Amino acid sequence: MRVVVQRVSRASVTVAGRRVAEIGPGLLILLGIGQQDGEQQARYLAEKIAHLRIFDDEHGKINRSVLDVQGEAIVVSQFTLYADTRKGRRPSFVAAAPPEAAAPLVDRFAALLREQGVPTQTGEFGASMQVELVNDGPVTIWIERS
Repeated sequence: MRVVVQRVSRASVTVAGRRVAEIGPGLLILLGIGQQDGEQQARYLAEKIAHLRIFDDEHGKINRSVLDVQGEAIVVSQFTLYADTRKGRRPSFVAAAPPEAAAPLVDRFAALLREQGVPTQTGEFGASMQVELVNDGPVTIWIERS
């Protein structure tokens, strides 16, 4: 599993002109599911991200988690995180899990974040989405768990 976590002051996801997710301060999480990924990786990353200290404390130090600041999250499925660009000019996505395996795992990851106490919304799996965000900091962190 590959994740790009962005600390945001606000974010939203729109599909075909319809807003499907919208948050204030919190995290925009781009989630890539690989061929071998499963519950173990999803559980690890949900716990890690819920407690990741990437928000400022009262002294301006990055020392608080999304839970500490009572933030929210949006999870957006992003198979392109598994792009292989080593050959040619067109990326290969063979390392990404097929949709029938990835979709339930994206939902499970979002549910695990909720279980950690993070109010979590999702994009729409497989849809062409417009993702808007105001990256706060900017703080953007890449995490991988195989």
